[in-house]
Amino acid sequence: MVTAKATLMVEALNLMGYNAMGIGDDDLTLGKEFLISLSKKANFPFLCSNLVDGETGKPVFQSHIIKEVNGLRVGIFGLISPDTFSGPQDPRLKGLTIQNPVETAQRIIKELKPNTDLIILLSHLSYPKDSEMAQAAPGIQIIVGSHTGVSLTYPPIVKDTVILHTPPRAMFSGRFALAFLSNDAGFYNVSTKRSFENNLTNMKLRLNTKETSPAEKEQYQRLIGDIERSLKQLQGKNEFSNFIIPLNELFKEQPEISKLIEDFNKTFVSESDKSSSPKH
Repeated sequence: MVTAKATLMVEALNLMGYNAMGIGDDDLTLGKEFLISLSKKANFPFLCSNLVDGETGKPVFQSHIIKEVNGLRVGIFGLISPDTFSGPQDPRLKGLTIQNPVETAQRIIKELKPNTDLIILLSHLSYPKDSEMAQAAPGIQIIVGSHTGVSLTYPPIVKDTVILHTPPRAMFSGRFALAFLSNDAGFYNVSTKRSFENNLTNMKLRLNTKETSPAEKEQYQRLIGDIERSLKQLQGKNEFSNFIIPLNELFKEQPEISKLIEDFNKTFVSESDKSSSPKH
């Protein structure tokens, strides 16, 4: 059942048009050899820059890729943390070694930077470690994080790096829309800009009402000045918006994926229900 579920996931990701997948600790549950064979069924590369073969010292999966999207050169690499395992004797690590994530990131960024406009990290480090990575390895514009299971509808920006996370267990998909100007321009959330603009409109309305006292007008003028300065600081930066969408809603528009899930449930879930004791 577990191997069938893993295959179903890859088939679904193929249909969804994924460009790359970062490796996590649970992906290694059935061992290195199984995951290598599973990767051959994917229409996209499995990426992990710091997971190496214990004997040869060579990466088990592709270290990174560069994709051109509408003229934009996007470098993508993956990292996994040793802290997501119970220790070196964890059976999932049999035949594998995990290299230092920060040192690996710094090396990959140095290699990617001359040939890319945008660098994305597919991280299986955890949210706290993602924040540390953004500070320790400048040059990553976007970290697509996992493992922790936090939901970041409003992604934080740490030293010009946007950190993205969705809730756990693949129940949600993230859609990150980016208006990209330059790799050194920094980022801002379009919702932040809209909030400033709405507050500016309200402040100006209050400033011009007859009931507003001179002291209040002076206060509103200071606030208006602060907001206008904040809006000016956003000019020339890369603008983004972020959405977290329930996958079950998206699958309604994907009959092929719904059929895969339906067939899996008929084969395995129904058998499990028959053999299990009554549920209270």
